[in-house]
Amino acid sequence: MLDKPMLAIARKPSAAAINAIFATFAAQEPHPVTELVAPNPFCLLVAIVLSAQATDVSVNKATPPMFARADTPQKMLKLGEGGVKNYIKTIGLFNAKAKNVIALSQRLVDVYGGQVPHTREALETLPGVGRKTANVWLNCVLGEPTIAVDTHVFRVGNRLGLCSTTNPVATEEALLKTIPKKWLQHAHHWLILHGRYVCKARKPECARCVVYAWCGYKAKTV
Repeated sequence: MLDKPMLAIARKPSAAAINAIFATFAAQEPHPVTELVAPNPFCLLVAIVLSAQATDVSVNKATPPMFARADTPQKMLKLGEGGVKNYIKTIGLFNAKAKNVIALSQRLVDVYGGQVPHTREALETLPGVGRKTANVWLNCVLGEPTIAVDTHVFRVGNRLGLCSTTNPVATEEALLKTIPKKWLQHAHHWLILHGRYVCKARKPECARCVVYAWCGYKAKTV
C-alpha cells in the first residue's frame, strides 16, 4: 500500500538539481542491487512475488531452504502448495502467495517452457505478478531502465518534487519523463534505498540525507 498523498507538496527541482540528486546517489552507491537474495531469475521472480506487503528481510529469512529444494518451476510444482506454505509461513499473506507461486510455476511450464518470459506483458500474465513485480524483475535481471513504484519510490519521488502523483502508474510515468536517461537503470533502486533507510515515512532522517540541498519537501526537518 502506498503512503497517503503528500500534505506538504514539494517544489519541483530544476533540471540541474535533478541531475545533481541522481549524481549524488550514484556517487554514494554506483551499482545498487535488490536486497532480495535468489540463486537464479526464476527464484528472484518468486522472491519478488513473496515480498509484496512484506519486507525483503522476512523473505530472505524464509526462502533459502525452499530455493535449495526448488529452484526451477518444475521442482516448485513437485514441492506443491503445501510444501511452499511450510517454507513461507512466516511471511504475510503466505496462503495466497503459496497459491500464486504454484500457479505461476505451472504457467511457466505450460506456456513458456519453464523459462521466465522477457516482456512486461507476458510477465503480467503470471499469477501474482503485477506491473511493479514485472518492472523489478526486468530491471534486476535484464538491466532494463524500468521504474518499479513501491511505497518508498512513491514517497521519495513526491518529497523530492520529481513527481506530484497519487497512484503507482502516474508516478512511474512521471518519473520516466523527469529522470535523465543516464540515471534510469538504477533510479528506482536509489529511491527505494533512500526511502527505506533515510527518507522514512514518519520520521525522515534529514540530517543524514545526501540530497538535502536539493529537496523541496516543505515538511523536511533541519
